[in-house]
Amino acid sequence: MLTRAPRSGTVLRSRLGRRGGVAAAAFALVAAMLGTTLPTPLYGLYGQRFGLSELMITVIFATYAAGVIASLFLFGRLSDQLGRRPLLLAGLALSALSAVAFLIADGLPLLIVGRILSGLSAGIFTGTATATPLDLASPARRARATLVAAVANMGGLGCGPLLAGVLSQWAGSPLRLTFWVDLALLVPASVGIWAMPEPVVARSHPRLRPRALTIPSQMRATFVRAALAGFAGFAVLGLFSAVAPAFLAEGLGVTSRAAIGLVVFAVFAASTAGQAALGLVREAVALPVGCLALIAGMGSLVLGLAFSALPLLVLGGVIAGFGQGLSFRAGLAAVNASAPAEVRGEVASSFFVAMYTAISLPVIGEGVLADATGLRLAGVTFAAAVAALAAAVLVMLRRQPTSGTPARALAPPLAPHPVLSQVLITSGRPRGGCGVWSAARPFGTVSRRLR
Repeated sequence: MLTRAPRSGTVLRSRLGRRGGVAAAAFALVAAMLGTTLPTPLYGLYGQRFGLSELMITVIFATYAAGVIASLFLFGRLSDQLGRRPLLLAGLALSALSAVAFLIADGLPLLIVGRILSGLSAGIFTGTATATPLDLASPARRARATLVAAVANMGGLGCGPLLAGVLSQWAGSPLRLTFWVDLALLVPASVGIWAMPEPVVARSHPRLRPRALTIPSQMRATFVRAALAGFAGFAVLGLFSAVAPAFLAEGLGVTSRAAIGLVVFAVFAASTAGQAALGLVREAVALPVGCLALIAGMGSLVLGLAFSALPLLVLGGVIAGFGQGLSFRAGLAAVNASAPAEVRGEVASSFFVAMYTAISLPVIGEGVLADATGLRLAGVTFAAAVAALAAAVLVMLRRQPTSGTPARALAPPLAPHPVLSQVLITSGRPRGGCGVWSAARPFGTVSRRLR
């Protein structure tokens, strides 16, 4: 079982204190997640410098997801055993190594290494960093700590492309200064984590023990609907993170990297708004509305590509981002409500592996098609596939309607990022529970109180 240091003990008094520790963990989360999306506006420059095709750029992007999945299964459990601080420092160190790899990159291999290191950092870091504020917060402030972690997570993801776009557009050495700034942000983040209270007493014999994936037969229909909707939505996020620069530059003549970063930021912001909106509607309505928004967003994206209209393309991204956030969190709530407590961690792992697969494989497919047929046709085909997946979910929902339980009764606290959501939904774990989900049991207390 997880062991925490007593709140009145010297561990909590000797360093920053509870509130300072929450702030340190939040800042470190922003810095780490910012680093994962920094390369987005720079892919075009890398393609020009190293002669990379659109396919290779999508492969570089997608290797991040492989690193995250591997890290979740291998290392997520360690923060229960070694303590929060060592894992957070390890995640920041991997983020720094990723920045160094991009700084010294002289071709494709180091770019791929940089993305893998970034994925490993995210897999280690986000589960631990989002659990830490809950460990440190007083009972009265835990809901606020959850919101702080959520905003820090999505804020970092959205600000990465914006920061890189602005720096690379108006500052010298665009492929270097961005990552020097990244390294500079990681320094105070590391100092803050070092000075942060350690809420977990380390075990003497830590072990790596990943678990297999499990989906109970009685909830497979619910899982399939939620996973398909989530897959469609996360494929959109992957598309805008990896291919939007090429769409904007080649299809619309938008070469400003600052503008590219702003467009990607807008999609992430819309996703956050969609997830926040779930508390205002019923779960039976939220999932179909989210799917309809995905379809509408892809329709606008197709029109934007067909007529070379920037407003339509951006509008499509924002609408689809909102639909992604709403459908993802509604599906997550349904899965959480349907999963038996004794296998909730395994069900969560299956769900989020599907989400990270959606970030990578469809984008690679789009890259293959773009090399064969051109970027515009590949984008239209991608949009049609996403819309078809969302429409399939609507058909499934019509045949097997949900129970109509209010969404705010099912949904965990705001969770704009898959790993963060993964932490939040696990209100309990079976003996020998799974990785990063078992690292955040205090989130379950918040979730139960909100029900």
